[in-house]
Amino acid sequence: MGTTIVTKILLVEDDANIANGVIGWLSDQHYTVEHVSDGAEALERLKACKYDVVVLDWGLPTISGPEICKQYRSTQGKTPILMLTAHSTIEDKLHGFGSGADDYLTKPFHPKELSVRIEALLRRPATLVADNVKVGNLELHSNDYCLYKNGNPIRLLPKEFDLIKFLMRHPDQLFSADELIDRVWNSDSEVSRELVKVYVTKIRRKIDQEGEPSIIATVHGRGYRLDVAAAAGVAQKKD
Repeated sequence: MGTTIVTKILLVEDDANIANGVIGWLSDQHYTVEHVSDGAEALERLKACKYDVVVLDWGLPTISGPEICKQYRSTQGKTPILMLTAHSTIEDKLHGFGSGADDYLTKPFHPKELSVRIEALLRRPATLVADNVKVGNLELHSNDYCLYKNGNPIRLLPKEFDLIKFLMRHPDQLFSADELIDRVWNSDSEVSRELVKVYVTKIRRKIDQEGEPSIIATVHGRGYRLDVAAAAGVAQKKD
């Protein structure tokens, strides 16, 4: 007989009606669901237990969803996080993704859409390659989710890591914002070109040297590329 693989989900939701509905639906989909309704308790669970996906409400008692994301990612927590929220403005989404969420689902939502997004997050780790990538003075280690520049560690949020990893795997290749969305984000994610620009800016702040060309070059009107010469510290003219 084959071994049954159990998918374990942590649901963090303080609305009892929503929580009961999600638990019932996901249980029918053969997921194992643990539920907590308090932000502080959620952090304790994340420290003590391993989950495959976290479904996390934004507004929670004691600690908010975005703050849970920040604290969990600051300890190198890698479990995919799907944020549930009634907040739907671009500023809210930027805040949610910026705190470390991997996907964003706006309330009210259909349970089928929740399942699709969870399935997409579960597929993502299988596509990650566990080896290291080196371009110039940059070296990316998949196993510890860290980027090194000249041997010095640079801590990145999960989506920052995914984006720089993709660009480093395709050095000097030009990608439009839409192409990056297709290749780096889940197909059902609510991601805009502006959000891609925000992530590129955040990565640049962490990896670029003041007064030197950006390692992620912007080709105006066309997109972005990982500049091999800049990554190697070689001065060159701008695009």
